[in-house]
Amino acid sequence: MGTASQAGTLNAKVSTPDGKPLAMAVVTAIPVGAAPAVAKPGSKAVMVQASKQFMPFVLPVQMGTTVEFPNRDPFRHQVYSFSPAKTFELKLYGSAESGTVTFDKEGVVPLGCNIHDNMLAYIYVVGTPYFAVTADAGENKIADLPAGRYTVNVWHPNQKAGQGQAGVVQIAASGEATVTVQMELKRNRGQRKPGAVDENEY
Repeated sequence: MGTASQAGTLNAKVSTPDGKPLAMAVVTAIPVGAAPAVAKPGSKAVMVQASKQFMPFVLPVQMGTTVEFPNRDPFRHQVYSFSPAKTFELKLYGSAESGTVTFDKEGVVPLGCNIHDNMLAYIYVVGTPYFAVTADAGENKIADLPAGRYTVNVWHPNQKAGQGQAGVVQIAASGEATVTVQMELKRNRGQRKPGAVDENEY
């Protein structure tokens, strides 16, 4: 790792082909030639369940991170994924309770709830400590990158196959580099609003 005086910044701008900013895209910077990197012991992240939704919709974590799933609804949830990157199930648990899962393999992990079919979210597990999610303006920033060459990738849950390769960039000590990426999307795979059925009994 470089010191602050030896570190640079990667600025990313992600949009659709018609120029609309793309939020919730994960930008990763991978040192060229480096093996996948595991998170430091004790690394944690949080995926909240509230108002019959997962929050955030897209959660990037470094491989080896433990994610907590607190239930902040007044009824129970049962969280699961059938992803090859992490297959798991947190049995039915109630308000103010929580479950944890450690994500030890790179890949996309779609989440669901066995009780509330509308609930959907994604955990994106990466093998680098250098990543960020785009905001509504389609932009993000990865700071404190040691000087060197990085392969930059972009992922979004709605992207079409073959999308997401931004190329290789050179980060100079105390310098900045900017990448601009256009991603073609398929159908929207966002969260659906809760249905009219009263599910509070669960």
